[in-house]
Amino acid sequence: MAIEPVIGFTQTTPEEGQPASERTEVRIAYSTDTLFFGVICYDDDPSTLIISDSRRDSPLNETDSFQIILDTYLDQQNGFVFGTNPSGLEYDGQVTSEGQGTGRFVGGGSGGGRQQQGSGQGLNINWDGSWEVRTQVTDFGWSAEFAIPFRTLRYPGETLQTWGLNFQRNIRRRNETAFWAPLPRQYNLYRLSMAGRLTQLRVPPQQNLKLVPYLLGDAVHSDVASSDTLVQGDVGLDVKYSVTPSLTLDATYNTDFAQVEVDDQQVNLDRFNLFFPEKRPFFLENAGLFGVGNSGMAELFFSRRIGIGPNGTVIPIVGGARLSGQVGGNVNVGLLSMQTEEVAGVAPSNNFTVGRIRKDLPNRSNIGAILVNRQASGNLAGSDDYNRTYGIDGRVGIGQNTTINGFVARTKTPGKVGSDHAYSLRYVYNSQAWQHDYSYGVVGQNFNPEVGFLRRSGYRNFNSRSMYTFRLGPDAPLKLHELRPHVRWSSFWDFNGFQETSSAHIDNHWEFKNGTEIHTGMNLKTEGVTDAFNIMPGIVVPPGTYDHKEMQLVVMTSQALPWSVQLYTWAGGAWGGDRLTIRPSVRYRMGEAFNTEVSLSRNKYDLSGGEFVTNLIIARTSYSFTPRVFIQSLIQYNDKADLWSSNLRFGILGQANTGLFLVYNDTHGLGGPIPETSGRSLILKYSHLFDVLQ
Repeated sequence: MAIEPVIGFTQTTPEEGQPASERTEVRIAYSTDTLFFGVICYDDDPSTLIISDSRRDSPLNETDSFQIILDTYLDQQNGFVFGTNPSGLEYDGQVTSEGQGTGRFVGGGSGGGRQQQGSGQGLNINWDGSWEVRTQVTDFGWSAEFAIPFRTLRYPGETLQTWGLNFQRNIRRRNETAFWAPLPRQYNLYRLSMAGRLTQLRVPPQQNLKLVPYLLGDAVHSDVASSDTLVQGDVGLDVKYSVTPSLTLDATYNTDFAQVEVDDQQVNLDRFNLFFPEKRPFFLENAGLFGVGNSGMAELFFSRRIGIGPNGTVIPIVGGARLSGQVGGNVNVGLLSMQTEEVAGVAPSNNFTVGRIRKDLPNRSNIGAILVNRQASGNLAGSDDYNRTYGIDGRVGIGQNTTINGFVARTKTPGKVGSDHAYSLRYVYNSQAWQHDYSYGVVGQNFNPEVGFLRRSGYRNFNSRSMYTFRLGPDAPLKLHELRPHVRWSSFWDFNGFQETSSAHIDNHWEFKNGTEIHTGMNLKTEGVTDAFNIMPGIVVPPGTYDHKEMQLVVMTSQALPWSVQLYTWAGGAWGGDRLTIRPSVRYRMGEAFNTEVSLSRNKYDLSGGEFVTNLIIARTSYSFTPRVFIQSLIQYNDKADLWSSNLRFGILGQANTGLFLVYNDTHGLGGPIPETSGRSLILKYSHLFDVLQ
């Protein structure tokens, strides 16, 4: 019997509400264990298809592509995303809270293409399911067939179910985005409350037991510790078991992350902490459930605190487990426990435990609570070496356009009494024309989430942002597509009323029909310094209040082209003097296989205490032999830190973040004292997924 296709896609851009310029057909079928989607993307000129990358989990917005989202619980907030492009790229992820996040992470697992940023509560592209896709370019366009085993998904226990469903197609040469279930232009695929329905779906009982053992061998030479090369091997095991159809237990022994890409270096020219995102796959899976707080400012749980010590020191992880999923009616639960080893002179053995519960409510609303605990043990631990964080959070959706969310938290740390609280309240309005975002937050001086992240402490903060979007017609002058004028104001005060930071930002984004964007802005800033600090060795910023202005210019060309350029520029005052910051980057791609990008971050300061210049150069190159076989390099030069480093990775991917990985790391100084991290390592790792109940 022929399967009737799903058709009738509607544009959100460039012509909102109009039928898609090309026909798309989707046929849906399923067997006793697998869900199938057959997709035909018709195109009147297949020779003009844009295929920018084929590495797993590479961004799909700059390529012709097709995506599927499945809301398996029909809670209209959480789902699974699967996507591809004509090269057969495999893209998957987890969506929580309709993609509206509060935490942050950057991909960096086994795949070669995970340089985009997601959100701890939002889109997690580091979730890797076991599924397959095959594509073909033909004279009528291109086609794709998805085979998604039911055991890859989570869903309720009933046999007959209805799921939320939507499809997205990108026709890149026209900058066109179209959806099966129509969406206003201010929303994207993750707007599950406006998705369509997949009905009368008969699903099998969830049975899932997967074992992922690994073997590892490495050779490490340190330029500081010894002249000898240390050669060693190791083994470990990850286990995934479905306790119920909607509740999964993940366990790990002798956890290793050798295949993970190294951090991008950063230059700190301020008084506050830098944020380095989590990249390790075990912690990134289901990260959305555990995310509570304000992105990059005050996060109650930040998994990077586990297994990574001061100055990036690796703390071996003995093992641990995570229980996560749904129980009852839309109640999400998570329990994580990890144990680290004792490292002499660095850290005692620690147990990290996180408990999380969140109840999803109608109209994009939820309420939840979190407990985070660190407890030290062993010879290096004191009698009161612990830290605890307690918090509650919630979100209320009002209509389709308004959201109010917030959290309240406290910490308990021996020796820190009083002012150990934090809270935040945020209002967001998002319509086709207007966007408003207002928030107020407080972080006490003794608020100390040791297993979380604080950029700064002891403050009251108010943020506001308003933007209006002009969507222009096909005959607009200069081939403009959108104008987005906006203003933003942010201010931080200490508890004595002293203003530590204030910034007023006035800007306009000019987006053209060919994908080029130009941002023209002005910033009015105030910095209040109570304690002198060294911005560079020998250059001190004294106490005082510094008012200054700066101009801002951003130029970005379309990354759909073989060559693309980005340029960020700030010029104006800083700390009573002047500064010029430029951040150019150039990207080149050859077909879908070869990609390279070189970026520079250059800061030039002329202050009363002296002049200085910093340069940070980052070069990335990748080549994909197939969507599952890649080689990738990352070279970094940082003259402020007096080092350069290189990271070379070769990978043959199997199912769900497994495979063979060969990794080479090299770090050297630039002629000064030898950095602590100076040395070389060569790592070979192999892991394989055994689907025991298949």
